Amino acid sequence: MSGWYEVSQAKDGQYKFVLKAGNGEIILTSELYKAKASAQNGIESVQKNSADDARYERLVAKNGKPYFNLKAANHQIIGTSQFYASEQSRDYGIDSVKNNGSSQTIKDLTI
Repeated sequence: MSGWYEVSQAKDGQYKFVLKAGNGEIILTSELYKAKASAQNGIESVQKNSADDARYERLVAKNGKPYFNLKAANHQIIGTSQFYASEQSRDYGIDSVKNNGSSQTIKDLTI
């Protein structure tokens, strides 16, 4: 089963999306957007940029946990991963975004 996107609304009314792998695990989380259309544009940006390895910024948090950001061509962050136990796990996460990012399935949880 391939992955999908879920669009949801935060308590403050802002919108965000997550990309889930086929097993339902969240592999990428967006920033908060004031408009639903902006979240939908973010999804389109992930669909467009997720296959390009150069778009991934591999980082290590202050707590020593590896994570990554997916960036658009303009260097804006489109989405951020969870923290991983190892760099190898982070790299598997990147591979999962590459494999699932082109998904056209969007579940709108705001309806």
